[in-house]
Amino acid sequence: MIVFPHAKINLGLRVTGRGKTAETRESRRPGTKNSQDYHTIETLLYPVGLYDALEAIPAPDQQLRFKQSGIPLPDDGKPNLCLRAYYLLKDIIWQRTSSMLPAVHIHLHKKIPAGAGLGGGSSDAAFMLLLLNELFRLGLTPKELTSLAGQLGSDCPFFMHKQPMLASGRGTILRPAGHIGLDNYHLLIVIPPIHISTAEAYRLVTPAEPEKKPADLLQEPVAMWQGQLINDFENAIFRKHPGLKKIKKTLLAKGAAYASMSGSGSAIYGFFPTTPPADDLGLLFPGCKIAEAPHPVL
Repeated sequence: MIVFPHAKINLGLRVTGRGKTAETRESRRPGTKNSQDYHTIETLLYPVGLYDALEAIPAPDQQLRFKQSGIPLPDDGKPNLCLRAYYLLKDIIWQRTSSMLPAVHIHLHKKIPAGAGLGGGSSDAAFMLLLLNELFRLGLTPKELTSLAGQLGSDCPFFMHKQPMLASGRGTILRPAGHIGLDNYHLLIVIPPIHISTAEAYRLVTPAEPEKKPADLLQEPVAMWQGQLINDFENAIFRKHPGLKKIKKTLLAKGAAYASMSGSGSAIYGFFPTTPPADDLGLLFPGCKIAEAPHPVL
């Protein structure tokens, strides 16, 4: 069985505070993203048409195997999020039914770069849960799957939905965003060969409550967003990687109505009211991957 995990971008991202969660067995589990320390945020998560490919088949040799191809992933010393999703689901099934989740052979083909703020790893984990639930007819409800996804990472629950979602808390409190006035806009994403650690990015930001939340600003016309719909990571990340600021300025100079960094970076996107610039994008953004992505993914 094969599925296609999709990417996301953030429309505005305000880091509003810090908090602590009660320690649970899952937060102590090696390889999970859960931690006792977390940041609270306000953002809109917006699905876009960049895809990985994720395949899992029942293991004929009864051995769990994982293979990855495509864009190389940095080695952080932890199991891939697809494997973490499998282990989490395996534990849950054992607790509920005292039965074993069958072993699978997993093949992940990466096209969404890691460390770009596009949510590829979180999407892979969420789609792994969905895939296993369907493949083995486990009968987990969407609510149960969303709860499990939240144990793997703050962005993961979003990928259980097929629409733009406003996210708050540590990113797991979600509500539909309703209509966003981007129907007639063209999305261009510039992805530099820079990997940015989310944990490092958060350490560079001082939390503060914004005067206007992204949810309120998104009700304004797109032409009003620039300078108001803010990603709090940009200032610190741009100081460390000034080339990213140059990409954003170039997108705006070429006619983007709104341009921003996605998440904690490094991808920079622009929404254009007409077809994106006909210039040679490879010359404009040397060394970068350029994607004219369908949006949103429905």
